[in-house]
Amino acid sequence: MSDIDQFLPQKPGPSLVVQLGILAVMTSAAIGMGWLSGSYLKGESTPVEQVAAEAPKAHTPAKDAPAEHGPASEAAGTLVQLPAITANLAAPDTMWIRLEVSLVLDAPQSADLAERVHQDLLAFVRTLRIHQVQGASAFRHLKTDLDERAAIRSDGHVKEVLIRTLLFE
Repeated sequence: MSDIDQFLPQKPGPSLVVQLGILAVMTSAAIGMGWLSGSYLKGESTPVEQVAAEAPKAHTPAKDAPAEHGPASEAAGTLVQLPAITANLAAPDTMWIRLEVSLVLDAPQSADLAERVHQDLLAFVRTLRIHQVQGASAFRHLKTDLDERAAIRSDGHVKEVLIRTLLFE
């Protein structure tokens, strides 16, 4: 042992009582913050039952409206479901994509508009490469590209493209 170590006084660490007290204070603070944030978040959300009760009221058709089915009725609303797009990617050409989309329109449009947008989206999907659709940010870019192409092809009548299904094989 050196002479310096003999003359330096030993510093005692915090006592066990102080450590347990700090642990109790930190635990109670964590419980309190959890309770406050939980009550805050519960106050903001709407119950599922309330949303489910309001949903049929918003989508109920008029009683005097004729019940049509088929392509003409799809174009009459503001939401148009397009046929599924199945194509192979540009690279690798052995990988296939199946894309099901719906269009949100600003006003009822003809079925010809939906067909033009469908053909344009099909042509676009055939130019995709696998690295352009891998990951969350790439998916977001794909959705943005689909929105822009649909808006351009429809002269601004398509407000959004909703991706219902996106499969790769």
